[in-house]
Amino acid sequence: MSMVKRLLLSILLLQLILNLNAQTTNKIVGLVKGTDGRAVNAATIRLFGEDSTLIKTKICDTKGYYEISISKEGSFYIVASCSGYGNTYSPNFTIAKNGGDFTVPTILLSHDTNEMQEVIVSGNYTKPMVQVEAGKTIINVANSINATGSNAFELLQKSPGVTTDKDDNITVKGKNGVRIYIDGRPTQMSNDDLPMYLRSINSADIESIEIISSPSAQYDAAGNAGIINIKFKKNNKTGLNGSVSLGLMYGKTFKTPESFSFNYRNKKINFFANYSFNWGTRQENLFIFRNQSDTTYNQTNQRNITSTVNNIKTGLDYYVSKKSTIGFIATANFNKNTDAADGFTLIGPIGAAPVDSLHAQNIMPGNIKNIDYNINYRFADTMGHELAFDADYGLYKNDKTSDQPNWYYNISPYAFLYDNIYNNNTSIDINIYTAKLDYSTPFKKGKLELGGKTSYVTTGNIYNVYNVTNSMSVFDPTQSNNFKYKENVNALYVNYNRPINKKWTVQGGLRVENTVSNGQLTRYYSMSMPDDSVKHNYTDFFPAASVTYVANENNTFNLTFSRRIDRPNYKYLNPFETRIDELTYEKGNAFLLPQYTNSVELSHTFKNRFITTISFSHVTDLSAQIIDTIGKSASYLTPENLASQNIVNLNFSLPFKITKWWNIFTNLNGYYSIYKGNINAAMINLSVTSYSLYMEQTFSFLSNYTAEITGYYDGPSVWEGTFKSTPIGGMDIGIQRKLLKNKASIKLSCSDLFNSMHWRGISNYNGAYVNASGNWESHLIKLNFTYHFGNSQISQSQHHTASEDENKRTSSSGGLGGS
Repeated sequence: MSMVKRLLLSILLLQLILNLNAQTTNKIVGLVKGTDGRAVNAATIRLFGEDSTLIKTKICDTKGYYEISISKEGSFYIVASCSGYGNTYSPNFTIAKNGGDFTVPTILLSHDTNEMQEVIVSGNYTKPMVQVEAGKTIINVANSINATGSNAFELLQKSPGVTTDKDDNITVKGKNGVRIYIDGRPTQMSNDDLPMYLRSINSADIESIEIISSPSAQYDAAGNAGIINIKFKKNNKTGLNGSVSLGLMYGKTFKTPESFSFNYRNKKINFFANYSFNWGTRQENLFIFRNQSDTTYNQTNQRNITSTVNNIKTGLDYYVSKKSTIGFIATANFNKNTDAADGFTLIGPIGAAPVDSLHAQNIMPGNIKNIDYNINYRFADTMGHELAFDADYGLYKNDKTSDQPNWYYNISPYAFLYDNIYNNNTSIDINIYTAKLDYSTPFKKGKLELGGKTSYVTTGNIYNVYNVTNSMSVFDPTQSNNFKYKENVNALYVNYNRPINKKWTVQGGLRVENTVSNGQLTRYYSMSMPDDSVKHNYTDFFPAASVTYVANENNTFNLTFSRRIDRPNYKYLNPFETRIDELTYEKGNAFLLPQYTNSVELSHTFKNRFITTISFSHVTDLSAQIIDTIGKSASYLTPENLASQNIVNLNFSLPFKITKWWNIFTNLNGYYSIYKGNINAAMINLSVTSYSLYMEQTFSFLSNYTAEITGYYDGPSVWEGTFKSTPIGGMDIGIQRKLLKNKASIKLSCSDLFNSMHWRGISNYNGAYVNASGNWESHLIKLNFTYHFGNSQISQSQHHTASEDENKRTSSSGGLGGS
């Protein structure tokens, strides 16, 4: 019998066993009161699943009491409404099948004596712009006007607690090593290309962004700062329906983000397809002032990145029964781009007028292809047993060429001196194979989760350099190489969640991961180096635990602990030198070690709305890009393990309803970080106190108009262990009007209204003083039109594939360049 037949038979047998279990029913109970403390009579209670599917509707009694019987487990939330009151939503909560009754914290409805509103029972209510829960922040992009016309990278730059530096590195609450996921699937790209890919994702395709600071043991241990999961929009409606979005943006040049999606669903199948197209040129400016040895280098560089991007996602779910679903998903990203840089550097003695100049260009046409295939099976019964299997294959290819002339001139008198001209061809091929199995079941009045995962990655990086003389290209074996890397990670986990009583809930888990890797560098000349072959084989244990205490209806406390890992990015392991320009290099480090983080976080939720979080993290073998020097004139960027980092973080999330038409969400984040290290006898001892502010204001006026004002400000921070940055901030505004009986909308917005998003960082390390600054095309006028067509009926009985919970390794850092 073939392996496939054995697997299918095993799944069917397990499903048959699960069907024999008896059904258990739990109750969800709670109270609804007004802000004056009195019970609200006949309030409508709507129970939703995590994917916003309406599960049940109930009416409160005269004392504001409600009771909902449910025979399924999962994550839920409640929306309460009543005539004369606005909608109020509860925090998300989890139900385990044998966990007993669950008491929802008392819901308070704000009374409005000037307006009586009709209560409509619907599965399509409007979520708030930002939802904050213990350990998770959710930005509902689909409801944001200012998000219109943006891309995924820009949305991350403006998310609460998230910052990016000059090299597009992403940090969360002062910690690097955050892992980025798209619908729980990997974005397996080089550190230079992930920001480019995120910029190619249209905000019209995004439902929400989840920032998860304390993942459980069910998730991969990768991600020191946690997880950022970008969730694409899903369609839960029956029949044929979809949407069309047309956009136009203008900053320095015109850009066009367009998208189209459709979905067909009935009782047996769900077929969906999404397509988006992005075209335009993005401009960046980079200024670097460098003192090295006895010489000053003052560089001005402008980049124009022109991209034509096609994103495609399609899939099919087949509902074998009410309990079983088989699915297939294919996603593809095709990015044809040209990165054109033009730089001018003045060179002279420190403190004196420049003597020489360097004019350097770099024209880099590239072609990126990223395709992922997934097959999945999910079984879920009404008794809380769930089985999910996923198998994925992903490929990533990036073919790029570079034409790089360097012309040197004497300034006084102005005269041509000499030139150095180079060409190079770079080819990156990554293949990723993964499979995982997850099983959950009620156990001892709680929920038991266990499973395993295996991943196998192969990556090849070819770098061929040519010296150009008299328009003739000659292969240079001393600058060329072929780097191959293989990695296999196998993991097992167990996690248990149980409410002890109405006040206490505990969760604990352990994940074990074994990593085997092998990096091989082939040089095209006879010299061999110790880093030509580096192998690793290590096993790590990653515990995760949390305790939740509901003191009373107004106060809830949550304490979490987790240990996580960040394995080196594939490109960082290539030890060969890559020429950025005549005076700047980039070099990998084959001996780079993974970094580990132990984190403790305590959060307090007040009145189900206001959340305060304090956390401490200790990072060992912290890795960062370090600027080092080569001889008298050149410098290079290379990753190193810096020894340690300690971070204390304090965060406040404050939502306010000023009036019935004015809502404000504010997030305040502050942290104190210490970096200490010793590399090649050069000491690093930096500390920084930093903060960030995010504020979103929404206004509703007339009958079909809404408006938004978004402000964001980041204080000084540390980049890559040696750069101290200056503050940066901006403001977005936007207005929206509903059309055609709410089937269409037109949105006009402006990002970075005052054109203030200019960054600066200073480094003084190992003989090189560097003052770098820059800006990008952040000031944009955006116009967008969206039209929804088809059936509006919500399906309540369909399943979603389990692969959304998959956590895989990805790259989230960038190389040299502007933001």
